[in-house]
Amino acid sequence: MIAAMNPCPCGYLGSRQQACRCSPDQVLRYQSKLSGPLIDRIDLHIEVPALPAADLLHAPAGESTQAIRSRSSAARQRAMDRQGMTNQALQGQDIDQHVALDAAAAKFLNLTAARLGWSARGIHRALKVARTIADLDGAASTQVAHVAEAMQYRRALRATA
Repeated sequence: MIAAMNPCPCGYLGSRQQACRCSPDQVLRYQSKLSGPLIDRIDLHIEVPALPAADLLHAPAGESTQAIRSRSSAARQRAMDRQGMTNQALQGQDIDQHVALDAAAAKFLNLTAARLGWSARGIHRALKVARTIADLDGAASTQVAHVAEAMQYRRALRATA
């Protein structure tokens, strides 16, 4: 599932092209319409800022679809070979068994998740994303860099105007 929303009612919070005209209270009310449990079920939270038309028209070519497909297929196959299912499908103890966190990554995850007040669901979802990042990297274990990247994708909405 893919979901999208503006950062505020007017859509310009954080924009370099136009000033946001919403009050902090309006932004908070707008962003509060999404419940914590719903947000917890979204694995990747990515902010996509507006770009000037010139930047869009003159952007350099990105990675080819075929290259991305090939890398993604290889990562998916690693997961299937290791555990007989995709990382997304892992549940409960299967997560602990197949994520293969190294000691430093486990310590980092525990300290950071506690400091951020994450739920068990949020931690498990981040672990599955971290395992996928490790598979994309071709790593046998899930390391601190993989966990850190996965945790960056679970940032909370920012309610500042």
